[in-house]
Amino acid sequence: MAQTFETIKKYPGLEESIIKKALDEATAIVKANLPEFTDKFQSSNSFDGFYEATENVEWTTGFWTGVIWLSYEHTGEDCYKEAALKQVESFLHRIEEKIDVNHHDMGFLFSLSCVAAYKLTGNEYAKKAALLAADHLAERYREVGNFLQAWGNVGQASEYRLIIDCLLNLPILYWATEVTGDSSYAMKAKNHIKTAMKCVVRPDNSTYHTHFIDMQTGEPTYGVTHQGNRNNSAWARGQAWGIYGIALSYRYLKDPEYIDLFYRVTDYFIEHLPEDLVPYWDFDFDTDSEEPRDSSASAIAICGIYEMIKYLEPEQAARYKEAADKMLRALVEHCANDDITISNGLLLHGTYARDSKENTCKNRGVDECNTWGDYFYLEALVRLTKDWELYW
Repeated sequence: MAQTFETIKKYPGLEESIIKKALDEATAIVKANLPEFTDKFQSSNSFDGFYEATENVEWTTGFWTGVIWLSYEHTGEDCYKEAALKQVESFLHRIEEKIDVNHHDMGFLFSLSCVAAYKLTGNEYAKKAALLAADHLAERYREVGNFLQAWGNVGQASEYRLIIDCLLNLPILYWATEVTGDSSYAMKAKNHIKTAMKCVVRPDNSTYHTHFIDMQTGEPTYGVTHQGNRNNSAWARGQAWGIYGIALSYRYLKDPEYIDLFYRVTDYFIEHLPEDLVPYWDFDFDTDSEEPRDSSASAIAICGIYEMIKYLEPEQAARYKEAADKMLRALVEHCANDDITISNGLLLHGTYARDSKENTCKNRGVDECNTWGDYFYLEALVRLTKDWELYW
């Protein structure tokens, strides 16, 4: 059943007691995980419900450190701060030695670990690491096309493209301009979202996951999917990256164009939710489908809505907040984990990647926890309890 802002009114909202209980249960699991995941990091997704210990590699380890920082903010307990600061040292080593960083995901890695650490504690190693990461991301900027190349060696013809996920990597560039006074970081971020919005949002307000750029002219050429069900379908997590990414760029740029884009992309997401408000991994699928869900997509979208309502007129802000509150309650009721013997993750029923005829993926982390789902779920809850200063 397709949702509308009217039909979503029938779902129960959030009470303070639900938020507090969910936060307390989540941070208790995080605390129990610290002995295993301080010197090591959580794997990107769980396996039969449980994360495995990994080195600081892949694009996802910053989410686990971000979860620790959020837990510290909720509880005030030093055990979280000590663990997160230890991980900051690992991130500084990673960027100095250029370990698994030949991609654009510097924001996912360093905003939630090192920018957070600097904002919360003033740690200079964290500041150094985050600025090095911003420098590294800035090097991926392509003058022909005005965008940040997502994957591959910079200038590589077969990888001359952007992906919608990168909208969440832009804030580390805005932050770098704020702390250094060098406007070139923010300029590259501003130009990237301008290019991205020109090509990833379709006329029906769904989004492409990835879009190629002509190396000679700099013009967008064609969009495809990497993780969605079809090239022309709406991958749920990609749509959610669009919601939050647009909100974050509006936070920094205050360009009124992004308010309209937020409405368009967010309305599409809400209007394509199934009856229980937890999206399937792609919006090709609706209520009663046997395809897996992606709870992380909803958590990302909720955070984006909570960010953007700060800047909307009161009537519109109330309308979108009501929808986000009800989506978050659905996550608490259907996806939140409160039993560490079942899983050491926070948010069940996520999907890292699902294979299809038109994407390039193999099944990975299907109906499992994933670290970004845990992070955005916890961020959404924390946002409701305090005037939270973004790590982004």
